[in-house]
Amino acid sequence: MKYREIRKVVTGRPAVDGAGVKLVRVIGSRDVEEFDPFLMLDAFDSTDPSDYEKGFPWHPHRGIETVTFLASGLIEHGDSLGNKGSIVDGGCQWMTAGSGIIHQEMPKAAPRMLGLQLWLNMPAADKMKPPAYHDLVAERIPEVRGKGWSVRVVGGEFPGAEGAMRGAYVDATMLDISLEPGAELEIPVRPGDACFAYSMEGRVSVGGGGESFESRRALLFGEGDAVRLGAPGPHGVRCVLFSGPPLREPIAWGGPIVMNTREELEKAFAELDEGTFIKRT
Repeated sequence: MKYREIRKVVTGRPAVDGAGVKLVRVIGSRDVEEFDPFLMLDAFDSTDPSDYEKGFPWHPHRGIETVTFLASGLIEHGDSLGNKGSIVDGGCQWMTAGSGIIHQEMPKAAPRMLGLQLWLNMPAADKMKPPAYHDLVAERIPEVRGKGWSVRVVGGEFPGAEGAMRGAYVDATMLDISLEPGAELEIPVRPGDACFAYSMEGRVSVGGGGESFESRRALLFGEGDAVRLGAPGPHGVRCVLFSGPPLREPIAWGGPIVMNTREELEKAFAELDEGTFIKRT
């Protein structure tokens, strides 16, 4: 067993997106090579509805999957496929933009809005596949428990459970991990996968009582076949671990659209102007 060690720590920076939503941009365009296949991670944590109620009105996506996870709160959504619904405490929306989708995400007032959105790249050969939507309500997400810890398997797998979602294009793992004070957890990770953790709440340690890190940081791990996390603080940890095989493909990124060449990007925006962005199957 080779435990992965910290390769890089990225501290989130305050940002404003959508129609005026205050959030923390943890990883973004400057990090794509090291975090491949993960493109962006935005996190939010607020008890003030004015920070987020303006939401993310109708906007397009192409070439990626977006994964929106809520530890607590309420987000209403709709898309050009006709899907409508709500993401609530412990739930997740896993959306494949593929050839093109237009959607909106509108957070509603809640005692606390705590969650994140991850952008997952799609392989060049699959970027124009039909869009799809997966509503992963909390009750559908398997949970594995141990001494002082629990793991909710949103995507991929964890010993004892298959995830609620198995990526059709990138086999990404997403684990919602809770650790009680003093608890430690060993997480198997496929060799060769990119892997990082993000603590939403609490200070997290890496490597069996080793160095520890405050929340709102992405911890990128080096090579190995397992990650060891702990909760050294008095209040425990709520963190998310992501892993997936790198694509190692060129990236052309323009706002909500991520393709492989500048020409593909320009074509996408031209289709938005022409009204031909949404492909009918």
